[in-house]
Amino acid sequence: MAITTGVIFGFAVSSSFWLLWEYWRSSKLFEPSPASNRNREIVDGVTGLIGIEFKFYSNWISNGCNLGNTPLVRIKSLSNALGVEILGKAEFLNPGGSVKDRVAAKILDDAEAAGLLQPYTGCRIFEGTVGSTGISLATLSAARGYETTIIIPDDVAAEKALALLALGAHIEKVRPASIVDKKQVRNLAKARAKAFTSQNEARYLEISKNPRSQDGFGRIEPGNVPKGFFADQFEASNHIYNLSNYNAHYEGTGPEIWQQTSGQIDAFVSGAGIGCFLRKMHPAIRIVLADPTGSGLYNKIKEGVMYDHKESEGRKRRHQVDTVVEGIGINRLTRNFERAIPVVDDAIRVSDAEAVSMSRYIVKHDGLFLGSSSACNLVAAVQIAKLLPRGSRIVTILCDSGARHYSKFWNDEYLKGIDIIPDTSITEKMLE
Repeated sequence: MAITTGVIFGFAVSSSFWLLWEYWRSSKLFEPSPASNRNREIVDGVTGLIGIEFKFYSNWISNGCNLGNTPLVRIKSLSNALGVEILGKAEFLNPGGSVKDRVAAKILDDAEAAGLLQPYTGCRIFEGTVGSTGISLATLSAARGYETTIIIPDDVAAEKALALLALGAHIEKVRPASIVDKKQVRNLAKARAKAFTSQNEARYLEISKNPRSQDGFGRIEPGNVPKGFFADQFEASNHIYNLSNYNAHYEGTGPEIWQQTSGQIDAFVSGAGIGCFLRKMHPAIRIVLADPTGSGLYNKIKEGVMYDHKESEGRKRRHQVDTVVEGIGINRLTRNFERAIPVVDDAIRVSDAEAVSMSRYIVKHDGLFLGSSSACNLVAAVQIAKLLPRGSRIVTILCDSGARHYSKFWNDEYLKGIDIIPDTSITEKMLE
């Protein structure tokens, strides 16, 4: 009996050691490579971005693309010229190609948690956007079993519309309009979502009277009725006033930046939720808004009112926010931005010419091919850097790449047609 007990005990101990050894060995084997670890550090220029992988690591391993944990890249040319450290959070490396992936994922998470969306039931997501949020929603919706209808202004860069179509989204182009207009993109998206839900509810009632004709609903249950969901990135009114946009950055991007910089950061340019998180962690940090021509946010910070002189009668050339910078700038106070106002210390207005010049300078000297909002952020970062002591560290967001901006922001002939010279001279002078 004693021998038997000893054998069993010995087998149990040896098995335990074997399991511990296998766990340790597999953990070492599948731990992130040096390239993967860079997403937790600051990389030195565009070369440092090569080979970066984003993977989910658990006790064993699961493959796939991980949203977030994008690296901070040191912008060498600007940093060296100014004697500071200007770091850009490379959000263009997200799966959908922009910072808006975080927002889209949080919106879908919150909507599912609230029971407003059910995967693979024919639900359709509606959003009015200038493109990047729509692309992110279309990317993530396809993976989660939803369809999308994206309403965009008819003057956005053509590449964004092509990307939406490639992702299977239904797109609707409309003329740019004020938020008070029923045909403004946000208002149309809200109306389309409501109509989609109403139509399907009516069909459900009709089909329920004749169970033999199910008309694509499958089993006749209320939960199977496809719903229309208005994503509403800026207001989140469909989410029981949950600020999905804000929280995506407060809970994700902000903590990532804090970790990557080890809390050593003097100023942050852009982003409401990020700024609020960083201010909580570091009360002395300087939070700065970068705002394009014609947007009212600059005036809200500087003067306390959402008004810009370029909006006055007879001064507008094309539409309300008169700029080639797409993705930032707005002329109404949204819930997301309203929550950030208390932490924003300053605002910098960036002209189209300054943003264009910065994009050409950065691609020439750093090899970073960036979109218009990224260039806008870097202009503001340079302006702030000149007000801070040498050796200071400024972080900003590189929202997307230039690949979505060929037809406008990166189209020299188009720019010349609106009196913008696409060269590096403005940035060179700014760095003197």
